[in-house]
Amino acid sequence: MENLAKQVFFCGLLTALLWLSCPVMSQEVEDEREFNYDVKSERGPQHWGDIRPEWSVCNNGSMQSPIDLLNERVQIVSHLGTLQMNYQPSNATLKNRGHDIKLEWLAGTSYLQINGTQYVLKQFHWHSPSEHTIDGRRLDLELHMVHETPSGETAVIGILYKTGRPDPFLSLLSDHLEEISDSTGEETVVGVMDPRLIKIGRNRTQYYRYIGSLTVPPCTENISWTILREVRSVSREQIRLLRVAVHDESDTNARPLQPTNNRLVQFNKPKEDHH
Repeated sequence: MENLAKQVFFCGLLTALLWLSCPVMSQEVEDEREFNYDVKSERGPQHWGDIRPEWSVCNNGSMQSPIDLLNERVQIVSHLGTLQMNYQPSNATLKNRGHDIKLEWLAGTSYLQINGTQYVLKQFHWHSPSEHTIDGRRLDLELHMVHETPSGETAVIGILYKTGRPDPFLSLLSDHLEEISDSTGEETVVGVMDPRLIKIGRNRTQYYRYIGSLTVPPCTENISWTILREVRSVSREQIRLLRVAVHDESDTNARPLQPTNNRLVQFNKPKEDHH
């Protein structure tokens, strides 16, 4: 009987340890089969909050993303300053998640600093067309650069693209994108990549900042969003390679716009640029 009690105790302890080691629920869902972007589907964006109880905030949250960034309503500030980014080369893997393509950074040596807090660069992924709009204008592609603290706080930098010249960073991934385009869950090692090749450069001073949510389930709120003002260019073929990952009737992976609900949206602009 004593041995049985010990076994029960150790089983319970193991279960508790496994539970504690699980990823926090704020992270994006990896499995696309549970939701999609088809507005006519019961698993489409307007129903995400009904699919699982822990996704309810997708339907009833008050700080959801994406939003329309209306220049006439933003608060122009200069105190947010230049984006503090310290990026280093890292081994990376590319994965077809079914709802998007994710580039995961493995080293944990790159970070973004906001208000003294360091957010480690975790992954890039792409949405087409763009999720955020500027003055109602939806662009052709949006890159999300996802950063997290050890405690699970998340900060995302968004970059918008219009169709034009190829994006140099995506050009480096072309062969790997071809490899994983056919099947959900397919993953490939891309070797050492340098996130600095995104070349944000002078764009670090002009950006929108607001508090929102993940744009995929579980739609966790209190995410710090930074959307760069400058629009970059991407080729139609690069968009096509990224879109192949979306396996539903909508052929897009952009969540519809969400209500701003009178949230503060700031636009950082250096004082010398004020007119």
